[in-house]
Amino acid sequence: MSNELKQLPLLPLRGIIIYPTMVLHLDVGREKSVSSLEQAMLEDQMIFLAAQKQVSTDDPGQEEIFRIGTVALVKQMIKLPNGIIRVLVEGLHRAEIVRYTEEEDAFVVEARRIEDTHGDAVEEEAYMRLLLTHFSQYIQYSKKISEETLATVSDIDDPSRFADMIASHLPLKLKDKQEIIERSNVSDRLQYLLELISDEKKVLKLEKSIGKRVKTSMDKTQKEYYLREQLKAIQQELGESDGSIGEAGQLKKKIEESDMPDRIREIATKELSRFEKMPSNSAESSVIRNYIDWLLSLPWTKKSKDRIDIEKAKQVLDKDHYGLEKVKERILEYLAVQKLTNTIKGPILCLVGPPGVGKTSLARSIASAVQRNFVRISLGGVRDEAEIRGHRRTYIGAMPGRIIQGMKRAGTINPVFLLDEIDKMSNDFRGDPSSAMLEVLDPEQNSTFSDHFIEETYNLSQVLFIATANDVSSIPGPLLDRMELISIAGYTEVEKKHIALRHLIDKQIEANGLKKGSLQIREAALLKLIRNYTREAGVRGLERQIANLCRKAAKLIVSGEKKRVIVTEKSLEDLLGKTIYRFGKIEEEDQVGAATGLAYTSVGGDTLSIEVTHYPGKGELTLTGKLGDVMKESAQAAFSYIRSRVDDLKIDPEFYKKYDIHIHVPEGATPKDGPSAGITMATALVSALTGRAVKKEVGMTGEITLRGRVLPIGGLKEKSLSAHRAGITTIIIPEENEKDIEDIPESIRNELNFITVTHLDEVLKHALVEE
Repeated sequence: MSNELKQLPLLPLRGIIIYPTMVLHLDVGREKSVSSLEQAMLEDQMIFLAAQKQVSTDDPGQEEIFRIGTVALVKQMIKLPNGIIRVLVEGLHRAEIVRYTEEEDAFVVEARRIEDTHGDAVEEEAYMRLLLTHFSQYIQYSKKISEETLATVSDIDDPSRFADMIASHLPLKLKDKQEIIERSNVSDRLQYLLELISDEKKVLKLEKSIGKRVKTSMDKTQKEYYLREQLKAIQQELGESDGSIGEAGQLKKKIEESDMPDRIREIATKELSRFEKMPSNSAESSVIRNYIDWLLSLPWTKKSKDRIDIEKAKQVLDKDHYGLEKVKERILEYLAVQKLTNTIKGPILCLVGPPGVGKTSLARSIASAVQRNFVRISLGGVRDEAEIRGHRRTYIGAMPGRIIQGMKRAGTINPVFLLDEIDKMSNDFRGDPSSAMLEVLDPEQNSTFSDHFIEETYNLSQVLFIATANDVSSIPGPLLDRMELISIAGYTEVEKKHIALRHLIDKQIEANGLKKGSLQIREAALLKLIRNYTREAGVRGLERQIANLCRKAAKLIVSGEKKRVIVTEKSLEDLLGKTIYRFGKIEEEDQVGAATGLAYTSVGGDTLSIEVTHYPGKGELTLTGKLGDVMKESAQAAFSYIRSRVDDLKIDPEFYKKYDIHIHVPEGATPKDGPSAGITMATALVSALTGRAVKKEVGMTGEITLRGRVLPIGGLKEKSLSAHRAGITTIIIPEENEKDIEDIPESIRNELNFITVTHLDEVLKHALVEE
């Protein structure tokens, strides 16, 4: 039939190829296919089998069926109950469709037989041996083909049948199967099949290797993950969203709805993907969840609208704080510049002053004036750099630093951020937090602030930073350079009285449950309370004493003894006990060997009494009163100066051989140090050695050199307030400090007599009683 045409019914096959000599069962259900089978059974049971090009096509046309196929014999046909016909066919030989003769009810074609062509017999034998070897190895890898099949194939001598038999047992793609049936040249067919089986063998080998690796790595974590994936599917079917599955969905929604920048959203999404793949009870899962929560809770773009109204800001500051005119004026200037420039870049304000003078409440008032969120962090005792920059996420219990924590509490990117007690930071082996603060407070750097926990840069450039400190000397130089200092000295008696009347009394009456009018403190009693029961630069101690009075009044009212308590100057001692401090009572007489100095401490100004006595001895100089190195050096300098001027001062030239000299500063339990007690010690020494008394109403401050020059000091305002509180009327100060007198409140300046000096001789002239 190589050249003869034979008319045969056509049966299109889906996804399979029947080779010659193959015997196979087929299930036939399509209408045209059933008609073709019936027509074949009516004639000689011969049928043409050809594959259709697309498996999914239900009613293929001529162009959708391959031209070359197999002529087969229908050996058996059984009709099944569901309308399907199961047939047993045996492939006979290759054939090619020449033309279609019918296509309506069934496919009928005219086909021409294709004969096999052979090449070199030795070459074909070599191909057969190679194929058999590869097929044997393939069977070992596959484990899906029986050893009996290998034995059957081994017994075949015909190269064409050998190739078809092996091809029928390989899981080849449809196009490869069709290629084999279309190759009539047996040598070509054997060569092509050899290439296919080599590739299949490599794929099987790789599959086996991958399967081995997967099986090895299937540890407990992966099993848990597999089970959780099943749980996820079950929960989705049940409509539940509990556990980490639903949690991940909620986090994803929050990330999509957040105001994060794109780069942060990308990081959060990536971390969420890791979180979903991890068991919820693993340690790293909780770390990732915590990290995502922080990214979501931080403000990235949300900001409050600035409403800088200078007049309103002035009203807020005046309402909240009495006095402090220069401080309030500087703050209003700062806000005015912000309004004009519409930017925060500029100096970082640092409010410096003793405790209780209102530094923190001033910062809160600034936030209220500009209508921004207010957040405060305390830096007192911070000695770990991680407190500022945060911990690495790899550490157990890692969390962001205080700056990022503060931004989370603020909720906006432009709050008023108070760095309280910035002078109380320390450092140790864990790092230097003050160095980390340099980036926070530098307007040129804080737009890219780096926190170790967040890892990504955070913009702090729109934050209005305000710092507070008690003692500037303990702030490192580079950090101090980034801030503008605004000094807040202590309050005068008048200011304290007004603060108590305007704020403190009403506040404590309310805090202690009293009704308005149930407690009245007369002005004279309030003044005595300030003078004799408190000694401070601020008003914190005064507020405590007022609270004490409120408690006493509450007890009297609740017990029924009184319905209304009026505190007078006379009844004050009955309520609070004996006075604590002696105020306004300077020495009744001028004293020999005793001088009053003025000191500046971290809690404001104070008076310092220095006493000197001498007695027979060998010229030893004794210093007591827990003095620091600077004050000891001042005493040595004063002693050396006096020895060099014994003639001018009319002192026995041999005094340092005949007498021991003892310099004492009372309150020995309190440490004292500073560079402003030089002239006070010299005056007390001269007084003791000459017998001339020191004027009782005179206080002094200034350092001394070996040549008797008087050097300038700091904190004149605070020292003047303490002198006024102590009842001193005359203050001797270095001439270079004359410019600082303007900073002292006018009410205090009017009651004090300031004497400026350049040399110790002038000090002695004004301080010692004339002979």
